[in-house]
Amino acid sequence: MKVNVPEIVKMDPWLIPVAEDIKLRHRRFVNRLSCIEEIAGNISKFANAYKFFGFNYSAQKRGWFYREWAPNALQLWLAGDFNQWDPYAHPLTRIQNGVWELFLDDKTYKNTFVHGSKLKTYVQTHETIRARIPAYIRRVIQDEITKDYTGQLWIDKYDWENDNFVPDLEKKLFIYECHVGMAQEKPAVGSYTEFTRNILPKIKGLGYNAIQLMAIQEHPYYGSFGYHVANFFAPSSRFGTPEELKDLIKTAHAMGISVIMDIVHSHTVKNINEGLNDFDGSGNLYFHPGERGIHPQWDSLLFDYGRTEVLQFLLSNIKYWLKEFHFDGFRFDGVGSMMYFHHGNITFTSPEQYFRDGVEWDAITYLQLANHLINKIKPSAITIAEDVTGMPGLSAPIKSGGLGFDYRLGMGIPDFWIKLLKEYRDEDWNMGEMWAVMTNRLPGVKTIAYAESHDQAMVGDKTLAFWLMDKEMYWHMGVDDSNIIIDRGIALHKMIRLFTIALGGEAYLNFMGNEFGHPEWIDFPREGNDWSFQYSRRQWSLVDNEALKYKFLNNFDKKMIETIKKYRVFEDEFANQLFVDEHNKTIAFSRGALIFVFNFHPFNSIFDYRFPVRDSGDYHLILNTDSGEFGGQGRIDQKMIYTSWFNSETERPELRIYNTNRTAQVFSRMPLNAKQ
Repeated sequence: MKVNVPEIVKMDPWLIPVAEDIKLRHRRFVNRLSCIEEIAGNISKFANAYKFFGFNYSAQKRGWFYREWAPNALQLWLAGDFNQWDPYAHPLTRIQNGVWELFLDDKTYKNTFVHGSKLKTYVQTHETIRARIPAYIRRVIQDEITKDYTGQLWIDKYDWENDNFVPDLEKKLFIYECHVGMAQEKPAVGSYTEFTRNILPKIKGLGYNAIQLMAIQEHPYYGSFGYHVANFFAPSSRFGTPEELKDLIKTAHAMGISVIMDIVHSHTVKNINEGLNDFDGSGNLYFHPGERGIHPQWDSLLFDYGRTEVLQFLLSNIKYWLKEFHFDGFRFDGVGSMMYFHHGNITFTSPEQYFRDGVEWDAITYLQLANHLINKIKPSAITIAEDVTGMPGLSAPIKSGGLGFDYRLGMGIPDFWIKLLKEYRDEDWNMGEMWAVMTNRLPGVKTIAYAESHDQAMVGDKTLAFWLMDKEMYWHMGVDDSNIIIDRGIALHKMIRLFTIALGGEAYLNFMGNEFGHPEWIDFPREGNDWSFQYSRRQWSLVDNEALKYKFLNNFDKKMIETIKKYRVFEDEFANQLFVDEHNKTIAFSRGALIFVFNFHPFNSIFDYRFPVRDSGDYHLILNTDSGEFGGQGRIDQKMIYTSWFNSETERPELRIYNTNRTAQVFSRMPLNAKQ
């Protein structure tokens, strides 16, 4: 009898003990999808809830429908400036399945219920009557004086003409992670329009082909970095209007840049006035009751992914952002936390732990459904999982037993760099360990490598540049200022980024400003810092100032991206280790058509340094971190041609180079007769 073994088990024999668990995981997805198809016909129609709930105009009826899901509520009313905020003038009617409905006809309300009308719904529960923000609202604003949040009727007439952008799936991802509000240098919240005008050209100039936008979904507390979402269908109004966000996306598309949204479906804010908490008085509704519905580390609420209406809310949210805003994919926040009741806060040592130890199966099924839906709506869309657990099959196709993500974030890499800089002297860095950390991924698991994202620079920690150079950055970044701490910092900052991109994955990510060594940390305005914007902005004037050394790090980033792209390095899944020299802190490897040599030693520079290569021939230097244009010492002849020689003892071809300390060199084999 033929045994049906999931593909991910065939690829990874370590998973043989949990083969049945993997099949059960897939069966849960199939069963849930079948239920959805019975309800709506297909998953795309199921995800049209945003066209039914909230405020939607009916051309046939000539008026506005407002619908809300609140099964435990005793009564709902709609109030706003259209009825002078009379809380009880416009009651909703319960229709079916806990859904309430109100219709406002044009004949009566054409001149009062209009674009920009301010709105709230009043919900009567068994306990009280509360003013709430409608769950599917598409625009939320805050009163500057009272600080109260209010919904708005927003009529979308945006012209997407000529926006036919489709991400090229053959091209590899170079992601520039961004936060619109802190993207400007001014000590204030930046706007979508300012980002479009000032920042997109910088990103294009550096060679990145995707941006990852943080904090887009409306969140009441700016300092949450967008991770305590209150209104899932509303783009944050503190940055501007929905149309201005659409202009940003359309402009990025015209530049050939994909726009990925950081979507937060892992939890939500506890706020009652702004959010979904206790919306109908049942104590849960969208969330699990009791302790299961509370995230202890994040002080937030957890969705009940097993409830059909919650699945519809979240899947509809995904379709909304894809269809209405033309996003090109999502980075799913907190995937590791979603998948387990312990939120991933354990050390996984066996395959059984991944499938039997506190697994939140409903959340995993939701993630599979989300990826399935995205692929149906927009096959070119990109999905990225933020996961520290290493869940098997995370980025494998669903039919193979996986969850269906395109990429996982290599979250262990930036943590490793910070640990190395905090706890070890340069001369104690272990080349073998560095190689192991960078290459610690399974075949077929596409990984996004990064040296630091926003996480590494949040308040309480520092950017890599600040770990390397600290306060010396304030006084010694002048191009004519010689300082050994700055020299070390600039050298290692370049090497760390190049080592990460060359070894860590099949895609690369950088948080805005880190390409030029943005100093200090990220700290949003809050009571503890007297609501200061000092550390909640990007100081572009540092890199634009020709008298400062930040330009060198920026120049290197541009050249690094250009090199990895030009030589299609990411097409080779893994690098091939050629040589490790712990004494001289040197490691050499090949990836694609290139040879990389890193010398991390603080002072050992070796003439006529020999290391093996796979192919004999002539090589030339195409990237050198010690180059003067990158703030290096300029000790290496850029024009020199390196001819391999055959070592009869090892029976391998070798190269001889000047192996300078704290330098990375990248070589390309020249075509035959190229010297002539």
